[in-house]
Amino acid sequence: MKGMVKPRLSAARIWNMSMGFFGIQFGFALQNGNASRILQTYGAEVEHLSLFWLAAPLTGMIVQPIIGHYSDRTWNRLGRRRPYFLVGAIATALALILLPNSSLLAYVLPPVLIGAGMLTLMDASINVAMEPFRALVADNLPDEQRSQGFSAQTFLIGAGAVLGSSLPYLLAEYAGVSKTAAPGVVPDNVIYSFYVGAVVLLATILWSIFTSKEYSPEEFKQFNPEHTDAHTGGIRTILKDFSNMPAAMKQLGLVQFCSWFALFSMWVFTTPAVATHIYKVQPGDTSSALFADAGNKVGFLFSIYSAVSAVYALILPFIARKTSRKAAHAISLTAGGLSLISFYFIQDPNLLIWPMIGIGMAWGSILSTPYAILSGVIPAHKTGVYMGIFNFFITFPQIVNGIFGGLIVKHLFDNEAIFALVLGGAFMIIAAVAVLYVKDKEKTAAEMLVPTYGVA
Repeated sequence: MKGMVKPRLSAARIWNMSMGFFGIQFGFALQNGNASRILQTYGAEVEHLSLFWLAAPLTGMIVQPIIGHYSDRTWNRLGRRRPYFLVGAIATALALILLPNSSLLAYVLPPVLIGAGMLTLMDASINVAMEPFRALVADNLPDEQRSQGFSAQTFLIGAGAVLGSSLPYLLAEYAGVSKTAAPGVVPDNVIYSFYVGAVVLLATILWSIFTSKEYSPEEFKQFNPEHTDAHTGGIRTILKDFSNMPAAMKQLGLVQFCSWFALFSMWVFTTPAVATHIYKVQPGDTSSALFADAGNKVGFLFSIYSAVSAVYALILPFIARKTSRKAAHAISLTAGGLSLISFYFIQDPNLLIWPMIGIGMAWGSILSTPYAILSGVIPAHKTGVYMGIFNFFITFPQIVNGIFGGLIVKHLFDNEAIFALVLGGAFMIIAAVAVLYVKDKEKTAAEMLVPTYGVA
C-alpha cells in the first residue's frame, strides 16, 4: 500500500532540523582530538589508552539500538525524536564541562578514573542525542528532498568538526590562552575549548528542537502505511530485528570492521605517535610545551581531515556515477590507508597536513557509502532501530581494538604508537579490497549516497 506524499519543506526548515549535528560533531571532535591527551595528563599509560576508549563503542553498541527502537515508538509534546535530543544534549554538555576538570575531584577518586567516567558519560549522551537525528530527515522529508537534507547534514558535520578540532590550537596560538599547565592539570586552552563546546552543543540542539516540527503518529501512518503501532517487545523485538537484518548489512560487516578498526587506532594513538615519533617527546612527558605543541597539532590536523571530508562528500557522487559505489569507496579507503602508513615516513610536522587529505577522503566515504548501500533495504517504520543495529558493525571493531590495541602496542611494537597508525592503514586497505566483493543492489549511482555520523 502506497502512502501519501510528504510535503516539500523550505530550505530553512531543512537546515533547522539538522543544526544540532553541528554541535554534536563540535563536541565529538573535541573528544577525538583531546581525550587521549587529557587521560595521559591524568596519568594513563599509552598502552592503556585504548581500554579507556572502549567507552565509546560499548555505549554505542548498547545505547543506539535501544534509542532507535524506542524513538520509533515515542510520541509526546516534544515529538518522536526531539525528546532524545534534549536529554542527550544536557548530559553531553555536563560531561564536556567535567572531563577536563576531573583533577578537581581528586579527593573522591583518582583523576584518571573520573576522567574515564566522564568520557563514558559523554559517549553515552552523544549516542542518545545523535541516533534520532539520523532518522529525523527520513521522517520529515519526501524522497526528492532527502539528498538536500543529507547535504545540509554533511556540511554541518564537517563545519562542526573543523571548529571543534582546531579550537584548542586557535586559542593557544592566536588568543594567547595558556597551552601548558602543572603536571596532572589540563591546560587552559583545552578546558576553555570544552566549555565552548558545551555551549555550542546545547545551543544548536535546542535550536533544532524548537525550530523543527515532527509529524504526529496519525500523519506518519498516512505517509507510511506499512508502519505498525506495536509498542511491545522491547529488547526481544530488537533481537528479532537483528536476526532478520538485510543481507547487505551482513556483507558490509568485514568492510566496516576493518574501516573502524583503523579509525579507532587513529583517534587513540595519533597524539602519542606524533609526540614521540615526530616531535621527539620523551615517553612519560605530558606537561612540556613540546607535548602541548604535539597535542595542539593533532587537533588541528583532525580539523583538516574533517574539512576535506565535507568537500569530498560533494565530489563522491560524481566518482560513484563514473565508476560505482563500491569502486568509489575502495578508492577512498585506499587513499586513507596509504595516508595513515605515511605518518611513519614523515619527520617534519609541517608535512603532516598532506596525509589528512587521504584520511579526509576515507572519512567522507565512510560517513556515506555504507549507508547508501543499506538505505534501499530497510523498512521506513524501522529506520531508527536498523540504523542503531548497523552501529554494531562500527562498535565491535572498536571494542576489539580497545581490548587488544594497547597490548599490541606494548608487546609487539615496544610502546611505539606510530606502528598502531601503520597497522590501521593496513586494515583500511584490506577494507578497500573487501568492499569490492559486497553485492550492492545499486540504483541510480550516487543519488543514494546518504551521509551520517559514524562513531560509536
